Amino acid sequence: MIREMNQGDAKRVLEIYQQGLNTRNATFETVVPVWEDWDKKYLEHSRFVYDLNGDVVGWVVLSSVSTREVYKGVCEISIYVDNNNKGKGIGSSLMEKVIESSEINGVWTLFSSVFPENVATIKLHEKFGFRVIGTREKIAQLDGKWRDTIMLERRSKIVGH
Repeated sequence: MIREMNQGDAKRVLEIYQQGLNTRNATFETVVPVWEDWDKKYLEHSRFVYDLNGDVVGWVVLSSVSTREVYKGVCEISIYVDNNNKGKGIGSSLMEKVIESSEINGVWTLFSSVFPENVATIKLHEKFGFRVIGTREKIAQLDGKWRDTIMLERRSKIVGH
C-alpha cells in the first residue's frame, strides 16, 4: 500500500537510503544524513512510502532543482526500494503515485540523474515516459573514480500546456 511519508518512517527511509549508498550505483553521496538534514532537502508534497504489512519497503520524494521562481515546476525525483523487495513492482507503484501527485502540485517537469550502470532505474524511468536528454561525462567522483550520469526528464502532458 502506498501512503504519505511521515516522521515515523524516518528510520526505515534512511535504512533503505543506506542500501542505495552501499551499491555505489544510486548516488554520489556516501554518508546517510541525520533525518533533519534529509527532511530539509525534499519538498513537503509528493512524499510517499510503500508500506508492505507495516514495513516500509520503498520511498519516493521530490526536490527543487532551483530556488528561482521560474523553475518552481521542475523537480528532481529520488526513488529507492529495499534490496529484498526489488522486482515486485514497488518502484512502478511509487513512480505512478509521485507523477500523479507532482502534477496535482503544479510540477511540469520531473528530472532524474542516474548512473548508466543502474539499468533497472533507467528502465523504470523510461517506462513512465522519461526520456534521456543527455550524458554528463565525468561529472563527479565517487570513491576516487570519475563517474558519468544519464539525465532523464518527463514533461507533464497536463501541467504547463
